[in-house]
Amino acid sequence: MSDRQRSKQLDAQVIALRLAGKSRREIKQILGVGNSTLDRALRGVPAQPWTRRPRAKDDLREKARDLRSRGHTYVEIAAELGVSKSSVSLWARDLPRVGRISYEDTRQRNAAGVSRYWQAEGLRREARRQSISDGSAAEIGLLSNREILIAGAIAYWCEGTKSKSYRRDDRVIFVNSDPGLIRFFLRFLAAAGISRDRIVCRVHIHESADAAKAQQFWQEVTGLDSGQFRRPCIKRHNPKTVRKNTGASYHGCLVIYVRSSADLYRRIEGWAHAAMTAIGGEVATESGDSPPTRASGSRVSIRT
Repeated sequence: MSDRQRSKQLDAQVIALRLAGKSRREIKQILGVGNSTLDRALRGVPAQPWTRRPRAKDDLREKARDLRSRGHTYVEIAAELGVSKSSVSLWARDLPRVGRISYEDTRQRNAAGVSRYWQAEGLRREARRQSISDGSAAEIGLLSNREILIAGAIAYWCEGTKSKSYRRDDRVIFVNSDPGLIRFFLRFLAAAGISRDRIVCRVHIHESADAAKAQQFWQEVTGLDSGQFRRPCIKRHNPKTVRKNTGASYHGCLVIYVRSSADLYRRIEGWAHAAMTAIGGEVATESGDSPPTRASGSRVSIRT
């Protein structure tokens, strides 16, 4: 028998054993052949199902193919199943593309994806912002009267009416729309020795809003009597202007006037100037000793 005939006979035996359900290892043990002989003989012969190792991602593969058959993109499938885009391409590249997604559908899908992202990311960022804000608030703690005067003077110099070189008008008029800052300014006036009966208020608000409701709101914020509120100043509404401060949360601005406030204005001017021109960190007593503690109550001056 020639070598060619023996090779064909051996191949037939290998195939017969394979079809009988034998594994490659068993065939090698029975016939005493190597891998090269098995590779040649079994080329094109399918392996027995029981010899195949199950793939770990078969369930994901079927889901990916199902989603692809329904028209989803590789990116959407990868995000849905938590796998890579390359894996999705490998699993579903033989499937025909189901229709072409319109531009509008693409925009809607992208918008939905962005919305889902920010629903989670927005909460994380807000929690981080709140954590930083709470930590900084804890650093401030309670304020002494001196600290209230400094902060209040700076707040007034930012938001209050000031005299000009060409127009001297020493009056205290403070304007703001933030209820928290309005409460603080009233606290500042109390620390400066201003009685509440010297305070007069006026609401400035657009004509498209509810002026009466806004005035009631500011009365509750300030705790002042209705007699201390002048008639609201109504601003003419321009419909061409796109305003964001609308709706139930819009209460206009509150203007606070202090009667007979020329001396108070000059004191605020001095406090603000001293605070803005002070050399950082150099706070000393009048006698030149080391800085006093808050509880000592000593008079202090800021070196300029």
